[in-house]
Amino acid sequence: MKKLIRTTTIPGSMRGLLAGQLKFMSQYYDVIAITSGGSVYEKMLEEQGVRGYEVPFTRKTFSLISDGKAFFKLIRIFRKEKPFIVHSHTSKDGLLCMVAAWLCRVPHRLYTIAGLADLGGIRGRFLDLAEWVTFACATGIYPNSKNMMDIYLGKGMFKASKAKVLLNGSSNGIDVNYFSEDQIPIETVAAIRKQFNCKPETMMFVFVGRVTGDKGVNELIQAFGMLSKQSVNAKLLIVGNYEKELDPISKKSKIEIDTNENIVFTGYQSDVRPYILAADALILPSYREGMPNVVMQAGALNRPCIVTNINGSNEIIIEGKNGNIVPRKDALALYNMMKAYCENKDKVKEMGCNARDLIVSRYKRQDLWDALLKEYQSFE
Repeated sequence: MKKLIRTTTIPGSMRGLLAGQLKFMSQYYDVIAITSGGSVYEKMLEEQGVRGYEVPFTRKTFSLISDGKAFFKLIRIFRKEKPFIVHSHTSKDGLLCMVAAWLCRVPHRLYTIAGLADLGGIRGRFLDLAEWVTFACATGIYPNSKNMMDIYLGKGMFKASKAKVLLNGSSNGIDVNYFSEDQIPIETVAAIRKQFNCKPETMMFVFVGRVTGDKGVNELIQAFGMLSKQSVNAKLLIVGNYEKELDPISKKSKIEIDTNENIVFTGYQSDVRPYILAADALILPSYREGMPNVVMQAGALNRPCIVTNINGSNEIIIEGKNGNIVPRKDALALYNMMKAYCENKDKVKEMGCNARDLIVSRYKRQDLWDALLKEYQSFE
């Protein structure tokens, strides 16, 4: 079998964002995972059913010592394994792996663009340079949304002939069998609503993700605070961990979460399905995304979404069909849309009924895996 090396900066990304994909590809290739170590690393290898190497990637923008160690370890691995394909998925490992694979003359060097940075100044220029180097060393570039492809082509970062969006986008598609309303007992969902004192007539919104500034949590909390003052029968469920180092939310938002009796903070949950199903709609007011999994997950669970007008989100959501789109960083627009949901619950239910079919037809996981396999096999 020819060797396929897949890389991510941290094992959590390979375990979550690429769940099951390496195991599927191992039927056709000798698959090797490369990522940083940690408590999740061994569990990820076991779940994916592949062998791997730990490389000391860091999430910092640049670290001469640790990045240098990672780079030279990659070269040693590539020279030893002689892979046919190296496919990187996140920005730090992408830069180091594409350069190392180019130096080692790996024939097929693939890079998936899974998100957009929103940085200015020197950091932004440095990141642009790092991406340009990554793209220059790659033989194939795969933006995971169509709008992202257009953005990068508009910036002149690579030629169109070098890039492709697989099917309708996404890095791994959605397991529509797992994310299905009939997989979760009605009693479980009812118990969550009861636990949080959410009556049948209460409109419950849910946010799932890292509780951080660039996910739009400050605007979400501000908007819901405005809604609460209107004495509207609504609750907000926040499912995720606080980000304390990279762009934490404001102190004002944290105080509002702690003191507003209609805001429920659950922390991280390994299975988000019951919490999404306990809500009437999902909100993701993010500043930037690649192809947000949680929006596809909510849709597969028959829940409409309110998202911001950013790439990825505005491809999954069709305005008024399976959700609504508001401007990013606009708390007032978000408040007005949340209020409209509270005032028109029949429309919310109608959009929820449309949501699953739209996800299944465009983002089914097996379809995405088959398309990626076909891409790999086209190199042979």
